[in-house]
Amino acid sequence: MSDEPDRGTRNRGIPNRGVRNDRPEESGDPWTSLPSMTPGAVSAAIPTVTPGATALRGTTFPGRVRTIADPTAEGPAAPSGPAGPFPPTGRTVAPSPLDPGASRDPHAIHRTLREEFPLTYDPLLRAWVLSRYADVAAALTDNRFTHGHRPGDPPCVRAHIDVDMAELRNVTERTAYVLARRIAERPQADLVADFCHWLPAGTVAAAVGVPYRDMMRLVRGRAAGALAGECGGQIAVREKALASFLGNVLADPDQVAALREAPTGLVARAWAESLRRDPPVQIAVRRTRAEVRVSGGIIPAGASVALLVGSAGRDPERFREPDRFDPFRDDSGQLTYGSGFCPAVLLAGLEAEYALRALFTAMPRLRLADGFRPTPTGLITRAPRSLIVRPGG
Repeated sequence: MSDEPDRGTRNRGIPNRGVRNDRPEESGDPWTSLPSMTPGAVSAAIPTVTPGATALRGTTFPGRVRTIADPTAEGPAAPSGPAGPFPPTGRTVAPSPLDPGASRDPHAIHRTLREEFPLTYDPLLRAWVLSRYADVAAALTDNRFTHGHRPGDPPCVRAHIDVDMAELRNVTERTAYVLARRIAERPQADLVADFCHWLPAGTVAAAVGVPYRDMMRLVRGRAAGALAGECGGQIAVREKALASFLGNVLADPDQVAALREAPTGLVARAWAESLRRDPPVQIAVRRTRAEVRVSGGIIPAGASVALLVGSAGRDPERFREPDRFDPFRDDSGQLTYGSGFCPAVLLAGLEAEYALRALFTAMPRLRLADGFRPTPTGLITRAPRSLIVRPGG
């Protein structure tokens, strides 16, 4: 899909000067690819389930896509599953994360899935779908699920032993201030096109020794994956994460005031909060190695599973006021990155910190343009496509 992160190709002719080129897995990155989106026949491994019927060792699948009559209509009473009777909405078919309008506003779909269909098979994704925080978080760490390349997870951590933190910090700071000064005198600017699009690529370019004048080639070709390895080269993901972060901060004047000269710790909390509320990667794909019990039933072995990271981050069972951007919350948590040592995790956090510092230093009165509000879009990856600002206030 068009908004899917590009993986790039390896270029061994350019030396690595701070981030190793080791690839944790040669089998590909499920964070940047999904099963075929073409509707097709359901796998034979997935049984046909009818209301009230049982499958896979007696487990009822109340969240399965259904084809039964509306329980609010006249006629025989609708059957009940383990979670109780069908909701009063009368909805008997689970919505899909790929439904029309989902790119503009997936949250209503996510809410319905969490509340009414915690386990459902989606024929468009050709995968079982998990939407609750507890299930998604478990699937990202449970060994009964295959582990794709999520930066910061244990397999990723073991691949990185030669990262110069001081150098990464220096090149991130330098790149952010150069970019901020370039737009400071403009009457109006788009932070996505003029800043977010360049900072992740510029940081990697500087870290591996690519001249600043060659950044355009690096950005257009997404060659950073070849230059800095799979982690450091996740430019598209970091670009989208940064755009959402700046959009969340600038959309609230109180957050601007709180973060204008905030200590590093508070900026880091705001960054993690943005990853929770608006993760750049909305859907991650895994495959079960064995049967796994989750909310709503059991997923069979060998099945593809779509993890709705965007839904999990707004689960009210895990977060209070989940739709609110609140860096001061005491129930923080995010699923985009693992917690381990990894260049992508380090770079993303440094880019968020120095982006704020550079922008507010070069443009103390920076604000969103009159009437503009950030509008995230995207199905697989998601972020605002533009952030129109007034550098001079």
